[in-house]
Amino acid sequence: MTRIILTLAGLAAAGALAACDGAGERTVTVTTDGGDLPRVVAPSDVEAGRYLVKVGGCNDCHTPRYAMTNGAEPPESEWLKGSNEPHTGPWGTSYGKNLRLTTQRLSEDEWVKLMDEGQSLPPMPWPSVRAMSEADRRAIYRYIRQLPGDPGQPAPDPLPPGAAAPPAG
Repeated sequence: MTRIILTLAGLAAAGALAACDGAGERTVTVTTDGGDLPRVVAPSDVEAGRYLVKVGGCNDCHTPRYAMTNGAEPPESEWLKGSNEPHTGPWGTSYGKNLRLTTQRLSEDEWVKLMDEGQSLPPMPWPSVRAMSEADRRAIYRYIRQLPGDPGQPAPDPLPPGAAAPPAG
């Protein structure tokens, strides 16, 4: 019964998100394939990964200027290169890591394991990432690996509580 409810909720959420995305030429569904968690199905794993990155809000922290411009900039060729925009709270200051560099140093299996066991400072939504199916984690990896252009530089290291973050530049 729980699996049916999760599947129906996932289908409703995917439909609503797809309608908001305005990408009428893409077909994205959520399904279960006999016992695994729900997963996104698209024309390719790369398209599924792109969709998950967009609706999962990955760019909000991992792509400079993305959240402040409602996704109007930068272009997709600049996505997920990390950010020097600070996220400050009781934990100190954290920065969205460069996921392109992360996927270059990890195999696909290592990425899947990191998404299951990883820990870092807020605002990284680890509970949401851990709730993803393995197929969705692999789709995100494959999407990131195919992004064109220079992979960028590492994001700044986190700062402890009380340390002043330099201005984002």
